[in-house]
Amino acid sequence: MKMLLFLIMAVALVLIIIAKVHPAGKKISLYIVLGLIALIMLLPFFMMFVMATHTTSEIFSFPPAMWFGGSLSENLANMNLLVDFPKSFLNSCIVTGLNTLLVLLFCSVGGYAFAVYDFPGRKALFAVLLATMMVPWTAGIIPWFLMMSKLGWLNTFQALIIPSCANAFGIFWMRQYCQNNVPVSLTEAARIDGCSEWTIFFRVVAPILKPAYASLGIMQFVNVWNDFMQPLMILREPAKMTLPLMLKTMVGDRGTDYGALMLASTCAVLPLLIAFLCASKFFMSGLTAGAVKE
Repeated sequence: MKMLLFLIMAVALVLIIIAKVHPAGKKISLYIVLGLIALIMLLPFFMMFVMATHTTSEIFSFPPAMWFGGSLSENLANMNLLVDFPKSFLNSCIVTGLNTLLVLLFCSVGGYAFAVYDFPGRKALFAVLLATMMVPWTAGIIPWFLMMSKLGWLNTFQALIIPSCANAFGIFWMRQYCQNNVPVSLTEAARIDGCSEWTIFFRVVAPILKPAYASLGIMQFVNVWNDFMQPLMILREPAKMTLPLMLKTMVGDRGTDYGALMLASTCAVLPLLIAFLCASKFFMSGLTAGAVKE
């Protein structure tokens, strides 16, 4: 601990000297600090990837392994013996993919309606919608479970896909983006040309919403992919388990194969990283849209 504090103080002193001496010192110091923060945030992912290639005994050895090992094939075989990873991966893809697509559809339609149309009770209805965001999800978990039971949706994917396909945050997000980026003159011109309201939305408005779609899609994808509580309450059969439930079953009371567990965790995290990297450009533009008024 003392060595770590000394190292931090030494780095801080070097950054202060650089900022004072060099003409571009402040910018250099900022980049160094941001680079160090990025390395600290990436370190857990790197260690997870490393541990996926080591056995349990090697993981708990001292000093810990800091580079890739040669036990990847052994961990893969052990993982396939413990769980049906491909089936759980497919289940997560089905639940997450369908839910994300429905959220993007219904939330964009709802947000567009609140932003463009002037109908009676719009402000009151939107206020009620925002008020529901202040209620924690756990407060309604028992009524939600009873409703799913009454509908006969226990041990089905419908309970994980349909109830959250039009959430308040998504509608609020899309409304704000439509207000700041969809010109009223554009929709009015489309109406003058004879376009129907659905044609205006899908052919004129939807292409403008790509950054908002990317941002909301990534956030929804991550939330549903990592969700543990709802699948735990709904799903009963091992063949219908999603990845979070499958990972929980790999932790045993009489011992855990941490090499196989780390490999399964790595395979579960990779789709999230790929999705973010593919949509990162639109994601950042969607987050900053409307931040500056022209």
